[in-house]
Amino acid sequence: MKGRAIVTGADGGMGRCITAALAKAGYDVIMICMDAAKAQSCRDEIAQEAENEKITIKEADLADMSQVEAIAKEILEEGVPVDLLMNNAGTLSTHFQRTKDGLEQTVAVNYMAPYLLTRKLLPLMHDGSRIVAMVSCTYAIGKITPSFFTNGKEGAFWRIPIYSNTKLALWLFIRKLFRLVERKGIWVNAADPGIVSTRIITMDMWFDPLTDVFFRPFIRTPQQGAATAIHLLLNPIESTGGMYASCHQRHLSKHYLAHPQMESLWDDTEAYLRKFCQISF
Repeated sequence: MKGRAIVTGADGGMGRCITAALAKAGYDVIMICMDAAKAQSCRDEIAQEAENEKITIKEADLADMSQVEAIAKEILEEGVPVDLLMNNAGTLSTHFQRTKDGLEQTVAVNYMAPYLLTRKLLPLMHDGSRIVAMVSCTYAIGKITPSFFTNGKEGAFWRIPIYSNTKLALWLFIRKLFRLVERKGIWVNAADPGIVSTRIITMDMWFDPLTDVFFRPFIRTPQQGAATAIHLLLNPIESTGGMYASCHQRHLSKHYLAHPQMESLWDDTEAYLRKFCQISF
């Protein structure tokens, strides 16, 4: 076996593809899933396909920071080095929800959970470990405002801008983290899967069936969407601290490589999370 890999949202469309690829490559894989019972059949299918039984499920609601911290503590106590961490889980909330931690739901799952999980697991990572986060092309229309943590955006709830804001925030986390761990030999990159036909694409509206008929056939399959993340996890790559799409590094403007809010967002996130847990390098 090659080592330990961790995948969040591991039983979803792209998550399943990524988990299967890592299992086939010989990794001991931890699947972090919302519902362990529902994920069991997915786990068993992958184990059979990959001829790899070293696949375990850990259940956590990533909207709940106490559950994220508990999963991280459990993995830390096992003391097994982490070679690969794939922050894949994501959501696109259809209506406003605030978590028990005071966070807007999409912000909690798409940004705060991967931030906290990654920070907590860093002590298990080493020279050659790889961290990949699933971003989105919508980062380019994202805005981080004073209401980001609690409301997702300024003004009334609107799911697409909030989703975009979380993906920008996740990218800024990747850029800041890469600068801090590069000296340790830990590779940190972001994968943009493109527009992918997964369960996240739904408006809960009367026209959804028509969308499925006319729109889904022309967008990427989960396997196609997962390809860039799999490439970053398993193959030789050009550099660390980059955003990749279609398995190639995307050339970003200086604005996104050294975003003016990168430092302040990091500090604000640290301050928010200190309400619940201890984080340190």
